[in-house]
Amino acid sequence: MDKNFRIRFFCALGLILIACVSIPFFNSLPFKYFYAFFAAMSLIELISFFTKKFKPLPTFLALVLCALLIVSPIFIFKCDTLMILLIIFGVCGYDVFAYLGGRVLGGKIFKKSRPFPHVSKNKTWEGTFIGIAIALALVAAIIYPNNLLGYQWFMLCPVLAVFGDLLESFTKRRFDIKDSSEIVVKNKILDKFEILVGGRGGHGGFLDRIDSTAFTCTVLFILAFFI
Repeated sequence: MDKNFRIRFFCALGLILIACVSIPFFNSLPFKYFYAFFAAMSLIELISFFTKKFKPLPTFLALVLCALLIVSPIFIFKCDTLMILLIIFGVCGYDVFAYLGGRVLGGKIFKKSRPFPHVSKNKTWEGTFIGIAIALALVAAIIYPNNLLGYQWFMLCPVLAVFGDLLESFTKRRFDIKDSSEIVVKNKILDKFEILVGGRGGHGGFLDRIDSTAFTCTVLFILAFFI
C-alpha cells in the first residue's frame, strides 16, 4: 500500500466517520463545518497558483475551481443528512476504488489503459470503471432498499467525481504544478494543518482531496433548481 493510497483511504474513511457520528447527534453540522474548512484551505492553495503563471486558460480554469469551492459548501449546508451520506459514498467510494482498481488491474484488461494521458497519466480505464461501478453500487444500496426514489439523481455522483478530478488535474498541468500542497508546506502556519491530508509533500494537498466533491456538489446544486 503506497503513501498516495493511504492518504486517499484514510481521508475518505475520516470523512465517512465524521459524517456518521455527526448525522445522528449533531444534524450533520460538524461535517458541514469540516467541509467548509477543507474548501477554505483548498482556496488558499488554488489562489497560490497565480504566483506560478497568469495566462488566460489557466486563469479561467482556476477561477472555475474557485467558484466550485465557494458554491459547494453552500450546497453542503443545504443538504439533509441522507444527501450527505450519498455524496460521501458516491464520491469517496469512486476515489478509493478507482485508485485501488487501477493499481490491481490497470493495463490488464484494456491494451490502451490510459484514457487521459495528457491530463492524468496515472488514471486507467480499469480503475475508472471499477470505481464508478462500486460507488454506484454503494449509492444504490442506500436508495433502492429504502425506496428513496426521490434521491435517484445522486446516482450521478460517481460520474461527476470523474470530471471533477480531471478538471483539477488539467488545471494543475496548465499551471505546471504537481502538488497543490506546494504553497502550504512553505507556510509555517498552514503547514500545521497538513496532517489532515497526509503530511508534507508528495501529495495533492487539500485541493486534491476535495476536487471531486466540489465539482459534484456544484453540479447537484444546479440540478436542484430543476428537480
